[in-house]
Amino acid sequence: MTVEVHRVVEGQPGGEAVVLSGSLGSDLRMWDSQAKALSDHGFRVIRYDHRGHGDSPVPPGPYSLGELAGDLFALLDSLDVARAHIVGLSLGGMTGMWAGAHSPDRVASLVLCCTSAKLGPAEMWADRALTVRARGTGSIAEAVVARWLTPAYAEANPDRVSYFQEMVTATPDDGYAECCGAIERMDLTADLAAITAPTLVIAGAEDRATPPEHGRRIAAGIPDARLEIVDGAAHLGNVEQPSAFIDLILGHLKSSS
Repeated sequence: MTVEVHRVVEGQPGGEAVVLSGSLGSDLRMWDSQAKALSDHGFRVIRYDHRGHGDSPVPPGPYSLGELAGDLFALLDSLDVARAHIVGLSLGGMTGMWAGAHSPDRVASLVLCCTSAKLGPAEMWADRALTVRARGTGSIAEAVVARWLTPAYAEANPDRVSYFQEMVTATPDDGYAECCGAIERMDLTADLAAITAPTLVIAGAEDRATPPEHGRRIAAGIPDARLEIVDGAAHLGNVEQPSAFIDLILGHLKSSS
C-alpha cells in the first residue's frame, strides 16, 4: 500500500518534471542547492521525503524498494505527472533503478548518484536497524555524517556537520530501521539490463558508503549508461560539490529531453 509522502513542488508549473529523491536518513532539504538551480532552468522540481523520513508518514514495515517506488508513482499521479526525470542519491538512486526497470513508461531519464545496486553485507543493515530501534537515530548520527562528508569539508564546515547530524537524528527510528531492511534485502543487479531510460551515474571519488566501484557496476549493467566520478566528494556529493553535480545533472536532463 502506498503512502502520501511529504513533498515540495517548485519551479515552472509547465516545465518538465524532475523528481529529487534523497538518501537514507535525510529529508528533502538535502537537495536545496539543486532544487533552486533546476527551478531557475525552467524545470518543475518535485522533491519529497521517503516514507519513514522527514514529514512523511511512518507506516508499519517491512518496507521494500517496490513500495518506495510505489510511493513515488503515487506522488506523480497526485500531481498529474505521467513521466518524470528521476534524480536519486543513495536510497533515492535505488528507488530510481527499481522504477526504471519495472515502470519504464514513467521514467524519462535517470541520474543515479552515490548509490548501489547491491549494498552488503546484509548483516550490517540488520545490525544498524537493531541499533536504531534500541538506541535511536541520534546514536548513529555522528558516524553516518562522517561517511556523508569528506574530512576536509567537515573540518571547514562544522555548522553543516551539525545540520546533517540533526537531520539524521530527526529521522523516525522505525522509518530508518525499516528502510535499512529494504536495503538489506535489495539486489537490483539483474534488473539493470531492463532499464531503458537514458542514465547518468555519478560517483563520489571519496565516497566510503558507496565507493566508485558501485557506480562502475551500475553503469556497466545499464545499456548505454554513462559514468562520471566527481573529485572531492563523499556520499552527499551534491552537498560538497554542488556546482559539479548540477552541471552534470543539467547536461543530462537537457540531452534527454
